[in-house]
Amino acid sequence: MSPCQPPRYPALGSSVLMTLLIGGILGLTAADALAQQVAPGVREIPSGVLGGVPMTAEDSVVGAVVERLDFESYKDLIQGLADFGDRREGTERNEQANEWIEEQLRSWGYEPQRHHYTFRGEPRWQVYATKVGATAPGEMVILGGHMDGLGGGEAVNDNASGTALVMEIARVLASPDVETDRSVRFILWNNEETGLNGARAYVEDRVDLQGIEEPAGSGLYPEPRWIAKIQHDKVLYDRGNPPMLHQAWNADVDVEFQLASEEWEASAELGLAMINANRKFATDYPAVLSNGMANTDSAPFMDHTAAVSVRENRRRYEIGWRGPSGYGARGSDPNWHQPTDLMVTYTDWDFLLGFNAMQTTLGATLSLVGLEVDRVEVEGR
Repeated sequence: MSPCQPPRYPALGSSVLMTLLIGGILGLTAADALAQQVAPGVREIPSGVLGGVPMTAEDSVVGAVVERLDFESYKDLIQGLADFGDRREGTERNEQANEWIEEQLRSWGYEPQRHHYTFRGEPRWQVYATKVGATAPGEMVILGGHMDGLGGGEAVNDNASGTALVMEIARVLASPDVETDRSVRFILWNNEETGLNGARAYVEDRVDLQGIEEPAGSGLYPEPRWIAKIQHDKVLYDRGNPPMLHQAWNADVDVEFQLASEEWEASAELGLAMINANRKFATDYPAVLSNGMANTDSAPFMDHTAAVSVRENRRRYEIGWRGPSGYGARGSDPNWHQPTDLMVTYTDWDFLLGFNAMQTTLGATLSLVGLEVDRVEVEGR
């Protein structure tokens, strides 16, 4: 159940949803696409069915798992990361935050691992954990969020919000009655702010290890074959441009793939799966799809597997970039890499946008990895 009641959209029919989807791919904003179909300030969405997608019996089971996501738990995880400050790579606070992430994953029953790499000749590491698939452990979906930040504040939106999103999904999927056919790996990247270096190192080190059983005959796959990569960066702040006091009336979850990639077709299909999951399982905010993914830890994967990123705004067209002095150059986020990126800067409406992004990702992920329906209790079954 939603923790607060922001204004809502009217129910979206198929023609409006197609307008949104095409508008996203062509580089239009949701406001542009719906300018003549939705009156500002009016928002009515049937809870749980943003676009009227028919729900199957399997969807009901997926929905029962999605409903286990907890809004307060999500905020608590963001706060836990914020307590370390901006977690800038190479600092003690970064090291401590990584250790805290390990402890959280271990407390939920995972066996977290460290991926070690070097950055400018110095050792670095990042944490990952895996929910091993019950019937196809040699294939996996990767969910990512970068834990490092900049700005001297708490790096709450960029990117405790995306890191906590992945961790809360990991917490829910750790439940013993939730079994997936394929594996799911949760990776909390380091060195994103220096140029996606943690993700690049991971891909370089492990791309050729995919799907190899080790030792042979053991049923163990240290690096299952990549089915999809979903990255989460900055998922709280969609207050318009210039920003308003509260979340914008047309705020949405932005899903992006990169058209200029080897796996663009698979990535587009993954993006559509995300949109459909949002329409089925998100409670408050719709999602839109566009094809200009950039500056995200999914980029190193995009020539190897289906890859998308999830954000509060489109990276190139709404967030923008104008060098070190121009963070948020298009005006979408005055707190980007600033000391003001603090817990107190955001309201529950902002956190709710991240929560809806999480509902979207978990719903899509479960449709990709397969859910053992007999093990999950669903009301009325």
